[in-house]
Amino acid sequence: MKVEEFDYDLPEELIAQTPLENRSSSRLLVLNRKKETIEHRNFFNLVDYLEEGDTLVLNDTKVLPARLIGEKEETKAVIELLLLKNIKEDTWECLVKPARRVKVGTVVSFGGKLKAKCIGEKEEGIRHFTFLYEGIFLELLEELGSMPLPPYIHEKLEDANRYQTVYAKEIGSAAAPTAGLHFTEQLLAEIKEKKVNIAYITLHVGLGTFRPVAVETIEEHKMHSEFYQMSVEVAELLEQTKKNHKRIIAVGTTTTRTLETIMNLYHKFIPCSGWTDIFIYPGYQFQAIDALITNFHLPKSTLVMLVSAFAGKEFILKAYREAIQHKYRFFSFGDAMLIE
Repeated sequence: MKVEEFDYDLPEELIAQTPLENRSSSRLLVLNRKKETIEHRNFFNLVDYLEEGDTLVLNDTKVLPARLIGEKEETKAVIELLLLKNIKEDTWECLVKPARRVKVGTVVSFGGKLKAKCIGEKEEGIRHFTFLYEGIFLELLEELGSMPLPPYIHEKLEDANRYQTVYAKEIGSAAAPTAGLHFTEQLLAEIKEKKVNIAYITLHVGLGTFRPVAVETIEEHKMHSEFYQMSVEVAELLEQTKKNHKRIIAVGTTTTRTLETIMNLYHKFIPCSGWTDIFIYPGYQFQAIDALITNFHLPKSTLVMLVSAFAGKEFILKAYREAIQHKYRFFSFGDAMLIE
């Protein structure tokens, strides 16, 4: 399958640069896979589509202030690091700009309090660093780092918490699970009142979010691995939901990939943790989820391929065309869709 098949034309003015004042007032495009119908609603109407006994699954990962700007000690050249994943203790995998200036042994300094020494060179601008510091690493990151907003967002984010979900808990992501940004405490309370279960899993979002598909055919693309975990309580709840013939509704592609990974490995939900590089594209048979809440994704991205696998490529591209016609807001701070 050609990557070009997942392309579409998006006017630049529809790329959302800032979040809405009220998270849940974003728009919601509701797709029914069987009937191939499209409805235009608001995100706070989501509760109308949920039924008692359904389980809504959210990713409770929390975004690190993972972008660090420093100086190469030898030359004072400006170096940018994006922390992607913690390999062990103070060793991290990072995306580096400009990578050509950073070799094994290079030391990058961030204002004197924090230094990073390159200990390994990988492909595609990836380097491994050991961080040298005194004190608490996460506190230094909070002080020296910034939120790693995607490159298509050019406006300054006034409130860093708007790039976190209201339920963010487990710190470790290089990007937000953006489908979850639409939820408010009030909306979650309304969902609970309807006796819909709410469950939390964790997947720490890594390089895959920032990495374009650089091959011609999608089967050639290799996903980077990301860490996930599921608790005993959530595994038992999801198994019970299946037994009761109720729906599992994934909030976001990260949640979807976690649930599908676990079902592929164990053929049921069990408490577990590990690393996943699952790549879902048309032809994939879904085993875990019954519905999906997601944002609008970049052309030719692995995320467009995932939603196309779930709802059908032609139907998704039709829905995207309709969203563009109705001037929906796209990407991280944009509007959402519910695929039933």
